[in-house]
Amino acid sequence: MSHTDLWATQREEARRRVEPLAVRMRPRSLDEFAGQKHILGPGKLLRRMLEADVITSLILHGPPGTGKTTLAELIASFTKRHFERENASSVGVKRIREIIDEAVARLERSGRRTVLFLDEIHRFTKPQQDVLLADVERGVLTLVGATTENPLFAVNSALVSRSTLFRLEPLTEDDIVEVLKRAIADKDRGYGTLDLRVDDEAIRVWATKCDGDARRALTALEVAVLSEGSRGAGVQERREKPAGSELSAPLQITRAAAEDSIQQKAAVYSGNGDEHYNTISAFIKSVRGSDPDAAIYWLARMLDAGEDPRFIARRLAILASEDIGNADPRGIMVAQSAWELLERIGMPEGRIILAQATTYLALAPKSNASYVAIDEALADVKEGRTIAVPVHLRDGNAAPPAPGSGPANGTGYRYAHADPGAVNDQDYLGVEKDYYRPTDRGAERAMGERLEELRRLRRSARKGGT
Repeated sequence: MSHTDLWATQREEARRRVEPLAVRMRPRSLDEFAGQKHILGPGKLLRRMLEADVITSLILHGPPGTGKTTLAELIASFTKRHFERENASSVGVKRIREIIDEAVARLERSGRRTVLFLDEIHRFTKPQQDVLLADVERGVLTLVGATTENPLFAVNSALVSRSTLFRLEPLTEDDIVEVLKRAIADKDRGYGTLDLRVDDEAIRVWATKCDGDARRALTALEVAVLSEGSRGAGVQERREKPAGSELSAPLQITRAAAEDSIQQKAAVYSGNGDEHYNTISAFIKSVRGSDPDAAIYWLARMLDAGEDPRFIARRLAILASEDIGNADPRGIMVAQSAWELLERIGMPEGRIILAQATTYLALAPKSNASYVAIDEALADVKEGRTIAVPVHLRDGNAAPPAPGSGPANGTGYRYAHADPGAVNDQDYLGVEKDYYRPTDRGAERAMGERLEELRRLRRSARKGGT
C-alpha cells in the first residue's frame, strides 16, 4: 500500500469514528432498507425504476427519519448518471446554475446525464425553484427532491407536475426493531464487536417512543451505549481489549437505560405541514363520528405540538353547526362558550375547556341538514335559478307601482301572529322546494315533525285544498 493510500485509509477511519451511529448504519442496499414496502417492495414502481436505472424526476416526501436522504444515496449508487447532492437551506441559485452548466457540458461531451438531489427542497423559494424548471423539462437534469412538507403546497406546481411523487410513511415498531437489532449485531458499522447485551424491553421502548423515526431510535441506542460505557471502560477500550480481559464484561442496556436515553418526543408537526392538516382532520372526523376517546387523543396531540388553541376552538364552532346543527341546538352554544372562555382564560387551563366542548360535541346527536340545505340553496342561486320575490312578501313601503301595472307591494300579506299558533298556509317562496330535511335524531326529530305539518298545510293551499 502506498503512503497516499495509507493516509487516505487513516483519514477515512478517523472520519468514521466520529460519525453518529445513525449515519454509519444507513442502508447500503434495498434489502437493508427498512419499511416503505409500498414503494420499494418486490415489483413496486420505485424499486423497478432503481433496478432498471430508469430514473425520472422524483420528489420524496414524508416525516423526518423515514429514509428520504438514505433513499437518495441508494439512488446515487444505482444510477450510472453523474450524481450531485445539495441542501436547499445552504445552496444558492449561483451554485444551482453552475450544476446546470456542468450538466449541459457533460451531456454534450459524453452523453452522460446528471441527477441533482436537492434535500429540503421546500426551503427553496418558488423563484429559486423556477431556475430548475427549464432544464428539468428538457431532460438535461433529473431532479430528486426531498421534503418533510406536502409538495403540493411547498414545491412549484410546474416541478411537481414533471415529477413522480413518493410518500414515505413513518416506520412501524417492527421496522424499528429490525433497524436496532441490525445496528447491535453489525461488526463493521455498529456494535457487533462489543459484548453488548440489550434487553428486549429496551429495544421495544425505543421502537415505541421514536414515533417511526429510525434516526431517533439509533441515536437513543448510541446514547445508551456511550453513557453506560462511561460508567466503566469506554466503548473504544472495549473494542481494543481482547476477550477474557478485565474489560470484557458484558455491557448491559436495560429498559431503564433505554428510557433515560431517549429524549421527550418532539411532535412531527408544523403549522402548515401534512401532520397539521392530518391531525385536525382526524380530530374533526372523530367528533363527527361520535368517538370522544379518539377525539381527546387527537386534541392532546395538537396541544402538545403547540397548535393554536383558538384554531381548535374555531373548528369546533364550525363543526357544531355543520355536523350537529338542530339535532342539539345547545351544541353551538357550547362551542361558542368554549371559544370565549378560552380567549379569557388562556392556556394551560384552556385545555380543560376544549376537552369539555370536545366530549360534549362528540356525544351530541348529529345532523348536517342545515349544512346540506344552505349548500343546495346556494347551488340553485349560482346556477341562475332565480326566484322572484312574491308580491305579498315585498316591502310595502316601496314606491307604489304605476297605475294598471299590478298590485302594490305587500298586497295579500297575512301577518302570521294574527293566526292561531302564529301559523298560516301562506307561500313564502313561490315554488315548491324542500331544502331543509331534518333528521330523526335528537331535538331535530320534533322539528321535522312540525316542519312536515307546515309543508302539508302549504301544499294543500297551493292545490286549493282546505
